[in-house]
Amino acid sequence: MAKIIKKKFYEIELPLIGDKYETYLTDINDIVGKTVKVDITRKLRGKSVDLHFQVKMENGKAVGVPKKLVLMPFFIKHMLHTGIDYVEDSIEAESRESKIIIKPFLITRKKVSRAVRRTLRNSAKNWIVDYLKTKMNNELFEEILNNQLQKPLSLKLKKVYPLAICEIRMLEVKKPLANPNLEVKVEAAKEVEELTQAEELELAEAKKAKKSKKSEEKAD
Repeated sequence: MAKIIKKKFYEIELPLIGDKYETYLTDINDIVGKTVKVDITRKLRGKSVDLHFQVKMENGKAVGVPKKLVLMPFFIKHMLHTGIDYVEDSIEAESRESKIIIKPFLITRKKVSRAVRRTLRNSAKNWIVDYLKTKMNNELFEEILNNQLQKPLSLKLKKVYPLAICEIRMLEVKKPLANPNLEVKVEAAKEVEELTQAEELELAEAKKAKKSKKSEEKAD
């Protein structure tokens, strides 16, 4: 008589989003090393994002490690309309522990020249490459999901041309570095933070000056 192999539900913990993923298997070890995809649109209140996790065992539990983040194409298409331009790029860079591929997606408020688009692309690339060097992989995923990477990048690029949208279309962790720098790069991270704060202050002062000028013109 053939032996009946019973399947059952197993849970995979996903610390990045504070949730669990259920899978129906004969043995949890069957999925170790494989990838599971989770749609987290509801958690992001309508922002359509798929997260890919690689499963590994930690202290006898199956845990999903984030490997890839994808902003869904139909969500991007919804943001596009006539009278604007968009800029996209595919950047190979390094975090503190891995090689990374990241794809920014920028939408300008109006039509712009090719020179402006090129400047936006180059400025975004330079900023992102420097920024990623200060971060661990998990930090990058968390900051993109919480819009903490996009905001300072948008502020930086406003000096070139105002943006309607500044998003990360894709982030993917490739192979780990041969000699990962796991020491905390406090100085580099502080430098980026100070730059962001200075840009926010400069932007606030520019808005204040513009408002004051309008008030003077009305008074005249």
